Amino acid sequence: MHPAEIATSGLASPVAEVTLFSMFMSAHIVVKIVMLGLLGASIWCWTIIVNKAILFTKFQKAMDRFEQIFWSGTSLEELYTTLSARPTSGMATLFVAAMHEWKRSVQTGSGSFMGLQARIEKVLDVSIAREVEKLESNLLVLATVASASPFIGLFGTVWGIMTAFRSIAASRNTSLAVVAPGIAEALFATAIGLFAAIPALIAYNKLQSDVAKKQARLEGFADEFSSILSRQIDQHAVRDRAA
Repeated sequence: MHPAEIATSGLASPVAEVTLFSMFMSAHIVVKIVMLGLLGASIWCWTIIVNKAILFTKFQKAMDRFEQIFWSGTSLEELYTTLSARPTSGMATLFVAAMHEWKRSVQTGSGSFMGLQARIEKVLDVSIAREVEKLESNLLVLATVASASPFIGLFGTVWGIMTAFRSIAASRNTSLAVVAPGIAEALFATAIGLFAAIPALIAYNKLQSDVAKKQARLEGFADEFSSILSRQIDQHAVRDRAA
């Protein structure tokens, strides 16, 4: 065949399309494990993000409803009876816990009023800590994925580049057509690492900010309710001394 015809046939030959799937399938087994691990971490993070978004929305609505009922002038006894009969969250949990301690002290006699204010504040603090713990659960996973994924992806990239260079050395061909696919496969691992890390980092910062706001709101209600019960304690103490 004439050299010109050879060149023409070479130019006319179809070029294999490089897709994400083809890069994954042709990658080294170590790089494949890294990619699959990062994809799994990304799916885990998105599951946490969706669950937290639903939880925070319900938590916010529950606090809004409780505050509306609490400040509407409803009797504390009536509200306690209603809420203690069903599971609660947020401010309602704080209210039920403090009222439970209050009623125990009232039922056991006047002597139990000694230190009641301190006990109520302790109960409120413990209840706040438990509610915040529920909100913060699994957020550490987002922080870990956000910080570790780029480095895990980089490990896959370094390993892939090492494998590509070994293949280049074995074939003794340094043309771009030989070098580019191996480098692309290696960089694909870093891309997946960033794909997992960026949403996790953004979601972690956003959710932590939301937790701080809700904690501040819970603490504000606890202070207000503690003041209300403190006045009730003073009134009971005055009645006991008058009796």
